[in-house]
Amino acid sequence: MLKKHGESHRTARIGWLRAAVLGANDGIVSTASLVVGVAAANTGRGDVLVAGIAGLVAGAMSMAAGEYVSVSSQTDTEQADLARERKELDSDLEFEKEELASIYVNRGLDRALAQQVAEQLMARDALGAHAHDELGISETVTARPVQAALASAASFTAGAAMPLIVVLVAPEASLVAIVSIISLVFLALLGVLAARVGGSPVMKAAVRVTFWGALAMGLTAAVGALFGTIV
Repeated sequence: MLKKHGESHRTARIGWLRAAVLGANDGIVSTASLVVGVAAANTGRGDVLVAGIAGLVAGAMSMAAGEYVSVSSQTDTEQADLARERKELDSDLEFEKEELASIYVNRGLDRALAQQVAEQLMARDALGAHAHDELGISETVTARPVQAALASAASFTAGAAMPLIVVLVAPEASLVAIVSIISLVFLALLGVLAARVGGSPVMKAAVRVTFWGALAMGLTAAVGALFGTIV
């Protein structure tokens, strides 16, 4: 008799983890870059805060809407595939059994065993068996638009709030340097956290996210400084 064990897999986290990490990363990078760019143009703390808050609101709504539309498109595709598969099961069940058996043969089972597995799985849940093994749709990877949208908006807001808090407490004369440095630290920590949760290499994730954040802030600071000089 097999014993039950509490094995957990990280694939179940892929959907919300991707949306949350992307949202937080974009929140930090876009807001910090905006703040640094405006501050580099020699504007006051108030103007920098207004620009940062506007960027937070716009960015959070953009992330939520974009994620919802994107994942909804995936959901529509999944539902269309399932509807087509349901019709095929209704019209030619025997062909569908052979199709499923062929999938198992390609995975290494002999023909007789593959046919037996296909028959037993389809007797229990024909559509579910084809959805999982033919279409690649399962509970862990199926699209969830609302969950993805909320995760993106919330994580973007959390990420964007970090550089804004720094703007409130940092000396006005050093806003560019302090916001840049602390935002890069936040990005590195986010990369480490995401890597640990997802089980991927920590250093690679931290360096990757920090590099692109530094590049974005450097470019916007240069634009802000140039604009401030011209004005």
